[in-house]
Amino acid sequence: MEQFRLIAGTIFILLGLFIFGIATLGLFRFHYVLNRVHVAAKCDSLAALLVCVGLMFFANGIGPIIKLLLIIVIVWLSNPVASHLVCKIEVETNENITDECEVEEV
Repeated sequence: MEQFRLIAGTIFILLGLFIFGIATLGLFRFHYVLNRVHVAAKCDSLAALLVCVGLMFFANGIGPIIKLLLIIVIVWLSNPVASHLVCKIEVETNENITDECEVEEV
């Protein structure tokens, strides 16, 4: 059982770190702020989930597991809101936004 916890926890943490790496690559590869925010928001949420689940396998007791679940909930609630606000500010302040992407006027 202990061997399973070690292997499963390691796999989840490594997958999370791999996705963090992909997000970092996406931040350098994409040219526009809206694309960068999209890749950062999606990948960071998934990577944080995977790393926290991996850490849950190494946790001893229910206390650390509950704290990790709270971290997941906070990240999954705050990351989309922050990304939306950054995108909204970019659309409102960038004068050349229509050259970069299609924006619907509301």
